[in-house]
Amino acid sequence: MKYNFIAIEGNIGAGKTSLASRIAEEYNAKLILEQFEENSFLPKFYKEPDKYAFPLEMSFLASRFQQLKDQLGPQDLFKTFTISDYYIIKSLIFAKKTLQTDEYKLYTRFFNIIHQQLPKPDLFVFLHVETIKLQQNIKQRGRPYEQEIEDTYLDKIQEGYFEFIKQSNMRVLVLDTNNIDFVNNEKDYQKVVNVIDQEYPLGIHRVTF
Repeated sequence: MKYNFIAIEGNIGAGKTSLASRIAEEYNAKLILEQFEENSFLPKFYKEPDKYAFPLEMSFLASRFQQLKDQLGPQDLFKTFTISDYYIIKSLIFAKKTLQTDEYKLYTRFFNIIHQQLPKPDLFVFLHVETIKLQQNIKQRGRPYEQEIEDTYLDKIQEGYFEFIKQSNMRVLVLDTNNIDFVNNEKDYQKVVNVIDQEYPLGIHRVTF
């Protein structure tokens, strides 16, 4: 791969973990996976979002920062590059859609302090998947606490990612994967990898399969 640090991002059910894990295995990369299943607030949030939004987002911010700070430190001499299935900006995107205005202002103060201490990815890959397909993927993987996620929530998160991408000063690659299955189809997977493994200038680049 042509980049030292690649972050694979996308909405819930977009296939971030599957893609990052496969690439890491094939290219001998250091893999960073979000440890969301350990967050005890997540099932509670999906049932009572207003009550548990702030503790959920703060706990995610703390755990993501700690993990990225630890994992993005010294270079692993036995790995060719680093790839993750999330980036810290995810915290701000989700918080903006879930928190009340006063909570979000307080949250942003913490986020800005933390964000400055982490390196930016050399390539930020966003997997764009329509809500109807996201729901199909969510149902298929069968995590109990995700089964009640509403379309409106997924729409809000999608909107938040696009707001961030428009304002970003990073190297962003938006992949429209609605019509392919890179998890189960080898040819589709190779198409995605070939597009990622290209040199891109700073700015937004979009590829539709």
